[in-house]
Amino acid sequence: MALHYLRHAPLALRLARLPRLAPSPPPPPAARRRRLLLLLLAPSQHPAPPWRLLSRPRALATAAAEADDAGDGFFSEESTSWDSLGVSDRLASALHGAGLARPSLVQAACIPHILTTNDVIVAAETGSGKTHGYLVPLIEKLCSKSISAEYGSSQYSTSGSPNMALVLCPNVMLCEQVVRMANSLLDESGEPLKTAAAVCGPKGWPTVRPDILVATPAALLNYLFDYDPEKRRRERFLRNVKFIVFDEADMLLCGSFENQVIRLIHMLRFDEKLLSRMEDSGKEISLGDTNKYREDSDSERAELSADDEENEDGFVQDRPVKVENAHIGAHKKDWRRVRKVYRRSKQYVFVAATLPQSGKKTAGGVLKRMFHNAVWVSGAYLHRHNPRLERRWIEVTADTQISALLDAVKYGLKSEVHDTKLGPNRTMVFTNTVDAANSVSDILQRVGVPCILYHRDSSLEERANNLQSFRENGGVLVCTDAAARGLDVPNVSHVIQAEFAACAVDFLHRVGRTARAGQSGIVTSLYTEANRDLVRAVRQAEELAQPVEKAFSRKRSFRNKLKKQAMHKSTALLS
Repeated sequence: MALHYLRHAPLALRLARLPRLAPSPPPPPAARRRRLLLLLLAPSQHPAPPWRLLSRPRALATAAAEADDAGDGFFSEESTSWDSLGVSDRLASALHGAGLARPSLVQAACIPHILTTNDVIVAAETGSGKTHGYLVPLIEKLCSKSISAEYGSSQYSTSGSPNMALVLCPNVMLCEQVVRMANSLLDESGEPLKTAAAVCGPKGWPTVRPDILVATPAALLNYLFDYDPEKRRRERFLRNVKFIVFDEADMLLCGSFENQVIRLIHMLRFDEKLLSRMEDSGKEISLGDTNKYREDSDSERAELSADDEENEDGFVQDRPVKVENAHIGAHKKDWRRVRKVYRRSKQYVFVAATLPQSGKKTAGGVLKRMFHNAVWVSGAYLHRHNPRLERRWIEVTADTQISALLDAVKYGLKSEVHDTKLGPNRTMVFTNTVDAANSVSDILQRVGVPCILYHRDSSLEERANNLQSFRENGGVLVCTDAAARGLDVPNVSHVIQAEFAACAVDFLHRVGRTARAGQSGIVTSLYTEANRDLVRAVRQAEELAQPVEKAFSRKRSFRNKLKKQAMHKSTALLS
């Protein structure tokens, strides 16, 4: 739905008045609005919108399952406590102080595994508590005195520098959110149990070494390959990092992040192999004075592919990576020998809300090959319909989309729809492009509904301020998919798809902005004739309790599927 065309219809928009937070008077006759829109969007003045719908609009809704007081499957059993998961009293007290009295089901499932030395892959629906699911065991390990013995620290470890954790995120906003969550776990004196700092966007390397470093891949590589003649900085960092978390792993392993992330994995793995070989031989080998540090690009780079979907809207890149080709050639036999069998000294944790496994090029397929011994933890509603969600499906045309959008916004602003105990009302309106987001903002502003914009064309500072305002004051946030991933905004009661998502991943992340942490929510999806097949596939997957990813895993594959269906229909008609 090309919503940017609606910016050419100011008169029609003024006819559809919507008082703030109050029921609106009856709209003008539909025929009048239709004539006005057709006149204003006439081909003689403006190009005709590329979407048309033959059938009449219809509103379809699915009933949400009633959520119980425990959050309908969000929290773990009452008998499960932080202590029973292996969390110390000190950290449990900090969690209680942060308002986390009980672990969620996903946290109860993944924390015991992350507390071991196993690599862990956590694939669970949005809003299930994944971030604390990995932060809690990481902080517990960093606080533990036995960490050195468990993770192979030896005489060859960098002296004087304690172990640290590295969390990789795809964008600046998510990095800063993880840092806030980690630093909110306080000890008795009000200080963070373990300090976290972000390296991303305009933020440089912290002056005080943190216990948990949260970074985007590009920013981290820029630091590691900055001017360092003796390579000691890189060596110290790689040696001290014992725990690596890949948040939004499906995104980090695909698209524009792929080469950066696979480079970091090679570097971290090689340090493990180098440390293992030093311990076996009894000789210290430094990265700065040997020619044996090389990324095994020929054998491992093929495990990731650049053919996956392009980077989602709004996930900003840091300045271009200025990594020089610094690795001098190594003897392949030496590399092969140390690569096959080595003593592990690092732990890798991959976290995602969407992790398709069908196909070698998907993130799930890549992880199965690269980390075949990892423990998988899956959420109950991964890629599936969340019973706490009320679904509303509304088919629209060029003539009805404005009124449908305004009706959807009004529906979410009703007091009986929103639980006032949860704070201010929050509605998120998603579009597919920046132009469409600006158009929707204009529509709402013209009819008296204040709203906040969030998209990639805004500066980082503006985005941060707008998001903070939305968290504190509520209201309507008009956004692109830049706000669909990772950002934790509590108690969003209503999500509106003003334009239907182009792929299953975007769809799942959008609807996951509501019904989080055991709460209920509403999703209103407006769709056109062009989206019918996608909507039918999604609804059928939900009715059959199948994963949505099987409906259309990627834009390209689903388009090819539709083309094949059309070809079969044409062949049948001709025969």
